[in-house]
Amino acid sequence: MAAQKGRDLLLKVDTTGAGVYTTVLGLRANTLSFNAETVDATSQESAGAWRELLAGAGLKTANIKGQGIFKNAASDATVRGYFFNATIVNWQVIIPGFGTVTGPFQITALDYAGRHDGEVTFDLALESAGQLTFA
Repeated sequence: MAAQKGRDLLLKVDTTGAGVYTTVLGLRANTLSFNAETVDATSQESAGAWRELLAGAGLKTANIKGQGIFKNAASDATVRGYFFNATIVNWQVIIPGFGTVTGPFQITALDYAGRHDGEVTFDLALESAGQLTFA
């Protein structure tokens, strides 16, 4: 796979619940992380006292972090509403040249910042809240 432009990594949300995804944020940087916890199945009988893991037993999670500017007052209100109401909605992360991750996420952090000589920016964190698909 050839190098991809970072600005093509997109974060979209299904604001209506109808499966139509809309970009609501003007992201300048974002990150998608996948995690898998392990379950230690080591016992006194483990060969050579090496740790053994129980396959398929741990929790899988994903988190998204983004920084940027809001596109307009409506997108700010949408995201702010999801945060203050602890709403879980479907989001998509489009990874250029690789695929699309889709599933339920909840906003777990929303920070606003601004400099006296610049625009208001935000930092956003989302945590997976169910099964994700990758297409």
